[in-house]
Amino acid sequence: MPAWRESQAGLLLCVRLTPRGGRDGLDGIETLADGREVLKVRVRAAPSDGQANAALVALLAKLMGLPRSRVMLVAGASARLKSVPLEGDSATLLARLEAFLAAG
Repeated sequence: MPAWRESQAGLLLCVRLTPRGGRDGLDGIETLADGREVLKVRVRAAPSDGQANAALVALLAKLMGLPRSRVMLVAGASARLKSVPLEGDSATLLARLEAFLAAG
């Protein structure tokens, strides 16, 4: 299963978040033991008090050119694996995401 899928509102990302990662950024795609793919993201923020989740939302909003209100965390608030929907045109969002991943 890919790390993202199109939805009615835009794009739904499956993310594996690494808090205290030394920098904020995308680290590519990882395949989990069960065969699912996840988008690897690292943030400098600590996992306490939701700081890492807030940093994830801010990073994705910035990279995708979206206001923060269009990026939400809907599952996995206290887990490494998270579901994050991005509201907007799915083709535009997918093109931006693939460009960031290709740039490495």
